[in-house]
Amino acid sequence: MSDAGGGLVFSATTKRGSVLRRLPPESGWRCVAAPVTEGVVGAFRLPEDASPITIEAPSGRAMTLAPGDVMLATAGHRESTRWVVGSIPEAGLMPNETYWILADCGIVGTLLGDSPRQKGHLAPVTCLGAVHDADGLPLSLARFTLPPASPVTTPPPVFLVLGTASEVGKTTAALGLLRALRRSAQERVLALKATGTSSVTELHSYQDLGAWPCLDAVDFGLPTTYPSDRAGIEPFFAGMLAWCLAQPVDAVLIECGGDLLGANVPAFLQVLRGVVAEPRVVLAAADSLAAFGAKSVLAEFGLTPILLTGPCTDTPTIQARTQRLCGIPAINLARGDDLTL
Repeated sequence: MSDAGGGLVFSATTKRGSVLRRLPPESGWRCVAAPVTEGVVGAFRLPEDASPITIEAPSGRAMTLAPGDVMLATAGHRESTRWVVGSIPEAGLMPNETYWILADCGIVGTLLGDSPRQKGHLAPVTCLGAVHDADGLPLSLARFTLPPASPVTTPPPVFLVLGTASEVGKTTAALGLLRALRRSAQERVLALKATGTSSVTELHSYQDLGAWPCLDAVDFGLPTTYPSDRAGIEPFFAGMLAWCLAQPVDAVLIECGGDLLGANVPAFLQVLRGVVAEPRVVLAAADSLAAFGAKSVLAEFGLTPILLTGPCTDTPTIQARTQRLCGIPAINLARGDDLTL
């Protein structure tokens, strides 16, 4: 990376967050004094007096940002119930102003609050401006999305993993479901993290168990599906689902990040119910009462879980209570209980 004519010029060694994984290699990119809006690529500098931090590289590895480093990232919203909450000012992120890294994939915005949990990525950075390509056009996620796909008359079966909160075992449940699908001769499985914040590490965990392709909102042009109750999110979800259901696969496995109420999960479920008659739902819940409440919420969408899992099944006592209260089979996939479809 160098300074040419007063503007930063980037190279293949310039660090970038994994949210920019679909962008091509740098070629004549320059930083300009323009606001960074949602999905637009921006350049951000970690202060010289900061401590080193880690973010997720496009490869999925943990990458260190040293004091003074410049990284490429984008503006995005986040509304985690357990980690960080932040947003984008209406005018975007302005050059020479200070913002925060809201997620280790490279989401930057105004910090509204965070939990006491330790976070390796949370640090203030200075916005240097937006990044333009060699033709002077702004770089953005929307320029590098998957091409539209034509709807199909007979879509593959859909398996949907939902949770009552963050960190209740949704990905663990999805991986258990993926193993069961492949054992049942459904070899070609597409994995989609439909809502929440991008994570290449999570996508790689699906890929390691044989799913392909493995996708999230970034592949369709958004860094996250926040804020909740976002206007106009339905066409985005419709396009995402149309692409996935048009692929030549035996099954589509969908995980919704976050809980049932945030990340626009309700809007996603509404869109899903319009195109998939009977998605098979696995629910990960924190405890028996959460499982019972989530069952009622899902009933409003015409959905009934076929299986309950998560901490609500951690011991024989709570597993039996959950199953009795909800009238739905409950098994602990984190412990390796066998799942047969």
